[in-house]
Amino acid sequence: MTMKQEQNEGERLARFLAHAGIASRRHAEELIAAGRVQVNGVTVTTQGTRIHPERDTVLVDGKLVLSSARHVYLLLHKPTGYVSTMHDPQGRPAVLDLLPPELRSLRVYPVGRLDIDTSGLLLLTNDGDFAQRLTHPRYAMQKHYQTLVQGCPSESALAALRSGVTITEDNGRSHKTAPAQVHLLRKARTNCWLVLTIHEGRKRQVRRMLAAAGYPVLELIRVGIGPLALGELPVGKWRYLTSEEVEAFSSALK
Repeated sequence: MTMKQEQNEGERLARFLAHAGIASRRHAEELIAAGRVQVNGVTVTTQGTRIHPERDTVLVDGKLVLSSARHVYLLLHKPTGYVSTMHDPQGRPAVLDLLPPELRSLRVYPVGRLDIDTSGLLLLTNDGDFAQRLTHPRYAMQKHYQTLVQGCPSESALAALRSGVTITEDNGRSHKTAPAQVHLLRKARTNCWLVLTIHEGRKRQVRRMLAAAGYPVLELIRVGIGPLALGELPVGKWRYLTSEEVEAFSSALK
């Protein structure tokens, strides 16, 4: 076997880490670059390194990484007050705390994030390819929300949201949002519930859009992603995606 053939065999290290549920593919590449990954006792920092999972030993921060052959796909109704990360340095509750130990042992992790003060549909999986495609801007999966805002937007405000509004991001830059689908759901005394759909995924985008339109968010719930709906799943509970739901996502992400 030539050296080139040997290099082309095996699985990319970042892909292996993503499949094992350690991190997304991008975060796995960051772990490698930071020198936190060892293969057979040697620290690896080169992107594109390939391994043979059946015979190579991989450590991240000194902990053994086992390949997860069983892919699981979960829908969680995230409560407010929970962070959508694996762990929180501030000690706040994390969404993984809502799962039983047998699922946590499969190294599932959240696909994307919901703000700590936003509730609703959150997907978790240990399938790195699925997670990467779902969060990639290329696929622009629609995200559906219901939100209670302060006051009731005028028709001109709704029209502005439908055509795109200018928001300010954390780095101070301005961004005009892509057109949103939005309509009034119901009134709640002096405030209103809206139904809103976007396909961008910028940080706190819905809150910033509505603040820019003059109607601050009081409550925000994500009720759907692409073909998947939150439905009647109670807050804090989870369920497996059906095979039909996984197939619908996979088809949409091709």
